[in-house]
Amino acid sequence: MMTTLQFSLGQLAERLGATLRGAPETVVRGLASLQDAGPDQLSFLANAQYRKHLAGSRAAAVLLNAADAEGYAGAALIVANPYLAYAQLSHLFDRKPRAAAGVHPTASVAADAQVDASASIGAYAVIESGAQVAAGVTVGAHCVVGARSAIGEGGWLAPRVTLYHDVRIGKRVVIQSGAVIGGEGFGFANEKGVWQKIAQIGGVSIGDDVEIGANTTIDRGALADTLIGNGVKLDNQIMIAHNVQVGDNTAMAGCVGISGSTKIGKNCMIAGGVGMVGHIEVCDGVFVTGMTMVTRSITEPGSYSSGTAMQPAAEWRKSAARIRQLDDMARRLQQLEKQLVAVTSGADTSSDA
Repeated sequence: MMTTLQFSLGQLAERLGATLRGAPETVVRGLASLQDAGPDQLSFLANAQYRKHLAGSRAAAVLLNAADAEGYAGAALIVANPYLAYAQLSHLFDRKPRAAAGVHPTASVAADAQVDASASIGAYAVIESGAQVAAGVTVGAHCVVGARSAIGEGGWLAPRVTLYHDVRIGKRVVIQSGAVIGGEGFGFANEKGVWQKIAQIGGVSIGDDVEIGANTTIDRGALADTLIGNGVKLDNQIMIAHNVQVGDNTAMAGCVGISGSTKIGKNCMIAGGVGMVGHIEVCDGVFVTGMTMVTRSITEPGSYSSGTAMQPAAEWRKSAARIRQLDDMARRLQQLEKQLVAVTSGADTSSDA
C-alpha cells in the first residue's frame, strides 16, 4: 500500500527558510502546476507567462518571489527563487522506489569484483571482473558493469544501463535506462577504399554529480579517456563521441551530437538538436540555441545560433528561393559596383578637364 506523503506549510517554510503567508498547519500532499493544483497541493510561479493563472489557482499555497506575492491574496511561501525552491521540495514528494541493499539472486557478480555491502545489485545485473561498486550505489535490473569499471558512492543506475570496461564514474551520478557508456568510438583508417578498424584503447571518466539521460551514448577514447566534468547534465538521446571533453556544470538538451575530440568549456548550455563538428573548442560560458550547427571553435562567451526560425510554409519557400539566388545576386551586385566606379571615375575626369 502506498504511503501518503504530507507536510504542513510551516514545515515546508522552515525547510526552505521561506517567509510564510498563511496558516502554518495547512497540509500539503503534493505539487502541481498553477492550473491543475488542488487545495492540498503546493504550486509555484517561475515564468511570467504563467502569471495569468495565479489569481485563479486553487493551490493550498504558491511559491512566489516578493514582487509577485504583493499582488496575490492567497497563501504563499515567499522565496528569492521559486523554481529553485520547487526543485528542492520536489524530492520530498518523489515516489521513486528505493532499492534494498544486497545482491539479487539472479545477478552475476565476478569473484574479484568489489561490491560494498550497502550497494543494491538488481535482477540479472552483471558485475564483471575487477569492477568496483561503492557504498550506497544502486545498479538496476539488467545493467552491465564492465571489467575494471568503477561507480562512486551514491550512484544510481536505472535498469538496462551498460558500462563497458574501464569506465570510471564519480560520486552521486545518475544514469537513466538505455544509456551506454564506453562503447567503441567511430575510428577507422581508409586504405584504397577499405576501412580498417582502429582499436579504441582509452576509457571514459565521469565526474561527480553528473546526470545522464535515457539512451544517451558516451564513447570511449581512442587513446586518452573521454572526459565528462563535475555537475554535467545530459538529456536523453545525446551522442558524445570519442575523446570529447565536457567542462564542469555544462548542460545539454536532447538529441545533441558532439563529434570526436571536441572540447566544451564549463558552464555552457547546449540546446536541443545542436551538432558540433570534431576537433574544435568551445570556451566557458557559451549558450548555443536549438538546432545550431557549430562548425568552428567559439572563443568568446555568449549566445550563438544558426539556421532559420520557423515561419509559414509559403514564406519559407520564398526565403529558400531567395537563398538559391544569392550567388547570382552577389555577382550582379559586384558588376554594378564596378560599373558605378567606372562611371564615377569618368565623371570626375571630365569635370577636371
